[in-house]
This record gives sequence, C-alpha cells and structure tokens, in this order.
Amino acid sequence: MQETPFCLIVGHLLPYSMSDSNTTDFTNPSTFILLGISGLEAAHVWISIPFCTMYTIAILGNCTILFVVKREPSLNAPMSYFLCMMAVTDLVLPTSMLPKMLSIFWFNSREIDFSACLTQMYFIHSFLVMESGIPVAMGFDRYVAICHPLRHSTILTNPMVAKIGLAVVLRGGMLTLPYLLLARQWPYCETNIIPDTHCAHIAVVKLPCADPRISSYYGLFVLFCVKGLDMFFVALSYTQILRAIFRPPIKDARLKTFGTCSSHLCSILAFFIPALFSSLTYRFGQNVALHFCVLIGNVNLLMPPMLNPIIYGVRTKQVRDRLLRLFFHKDIYIFLLVLCFSD
Repeated sequence: MQETPFCLIVGHLLPYSMSDSNTTDFTNPSTFILLGISGLEAAHVWISIPFCTMYTIAILGNCTILFVVKREPSLNAPMSYFLCMMAVTDLVLPTSMLPKMLSIFWFNSREIDFSACLTQMYFIHSFLVMESGIPVAMGFDRYVAICHPLRHSTILTNPMVAKIGLAVVLRGGMLTLPYLLLARQWPYCETNIIPDTHCAHIAVVKLPCADPRISSYYGLFVLFCVKGLDMFFVALSYTQILRAIFRPPIKDARLKTFGTCSSHLCSILAFFIPALFSSLTYRFGQNVALHFCVLIGNVNLLMPPMLNPIIYGVRTKQVRDRLLRLFFHKDIYIFLLVLCFSD
C-alpha cells in the first residue's frame, strides 16, 4: 500500500475528533473546517502580524500603481497595461484568502461554507494562473521593445494588448474551472476537515472518499504544462533580451536595460519557485512537517503581490518619476501652508 505523505496525515493533529466531525455519508457537506496552521495554534496571533504587514504593503503598493498609471498620460503603453493587470491580480489574490485566515487566527472561526470554500478555491487558483501568464505577456513586450524597437508600436497595438490580456484572463478562468466542477461532484463521506488556512485545491482533493486521482493529475497538468510552459516562454524572452543587451556599444544603455530586466527576473523567480516548491512538497513531501507546508503555501500567495509593485513600480522610470513629483509637490504644498499659518 502506498504511504501517505506526512503533509497530508492529519488525524493526530486535529483538535477535533472524528466523532465531532461529520462522518456520515454525504455528497456535499454544509461546511468545511479549516484548521489554520496545525501545531502552531498558540502562535497564530504572532504569525498574523507578518502576514498582515505583507498584505498591507501589497494593497498600498498595487493601489499606488493603479493610481499613478491612471494619472500619468505617458504611461499609456502596453507595459503599463500589463502592469495594471498584475496590480489587479495582486489585489484580488491575497484578498480572497487573508480575511478568512485572520478570522481563524484571531477569532478561532474555523468553519467555512461548502460553496464559499469552493468559490475561494476557484478564485485563488484562477488568479494564480493569471499571475503566471502576465509575466509572459510582459516578457514579450520587453522582447519586442528591446530587440525590435522600431516595430514595437505596430506589433503591440492597443487591440493586440487587449487580446493578450483577455487570453490571460480566460485561460485562468477556464483552466481552473475543472477544479471546481470535480470538487463539487465528489462524495465526502469521511471528513470535512482541511489542514490549512484556506481551501487549497491539493488539500480539498484529499477529502473525498472516491478516487481523487483525476483531480490530482489535472492539478499536476496545470502545474507543469501551464506554469512550466510559462516559465519556458519567460526564459526564452529574457534570453533573447540578454543577447540583445550586449550588442549596443553604449555601456550606460546596456547597464540600464540589464538592471531593469534583472529586477523583472527576480520578481518572476519570486513567484514561480515558491509555487513549484509548495505544490511539489504538498504532493510528494514524505517527511516535511505539516505546518511548514502550510506556511510555504501562504507565503507563496502573499509574497509576490507584495514584491511586484516594489520591483516593477520602482524599476519603471515613468512610475518612479510620477511618484517623486507627487510627493515633491505635496511637500512643497505642506511647506507653503506652514509658512502661511506661521505668519
């Protein structure tokens, strides 16, 4: 008999006995029980502090990006549109899971409605797929801008940018839809307890008493064939960019382009590497502590939305200049007010 991974063995970690959970046959339970971070219940309040900090930075940073792009006419460019798409994705993704997480940490409110759980799972994973596709679009934009600068305006027209954005959104929504449909039809006749802070697909798919291999295999397909292909296309784009960087004879232009591309690559790696590590650890981690799996999964949802506005926003010259002008004028305005009132 195949050994169950340690990350998914939850019986001895549950604060609820099996007699307290719903052990009768039911197709769709009325509620699921989210345990939070099993084994670290006493530290839930302290763990919530860095998570809240990351979420606050993500909200402020991404809202700032949207505000600056809207107010700055020079930012009406394909890269700015993709940046806004990423900002919206980075607002929705952590918001879909953090409120429930905090209710577990602060108020011990562990129950979540069955439909709400599946809805949360759909939003989280669909926006994760979108988050994976947007760097591909941004990498393509950078490739055209650097390798074919004279054709950039003719290739990436506004209709083309709209089609790329729509394709990214539809891909995320359609590829995640089978998660929802399969999870809704499985019979849940053993337990309704989820050892996590949110309704992650890999955690929900272990609950049905039917054979869940279809859902598990489909999850691996999305992981490798979708995110893996995204990583390949991003790597291909930036490989061509790096080859073009060392052609210009002007050293300053070369260093400037290299600095921008390196920051983008750091942001992309900050998303893909933890996502792959978290998914593979959940599925194949035989000797990995459950609380470590859950922590990595939560960091994977909160870290990229926090880093993206910092990396992309600060490294985009127009965004940086607009922010500097905004704060500079604000400081002058406050200084003039102080002078007026002091007189």
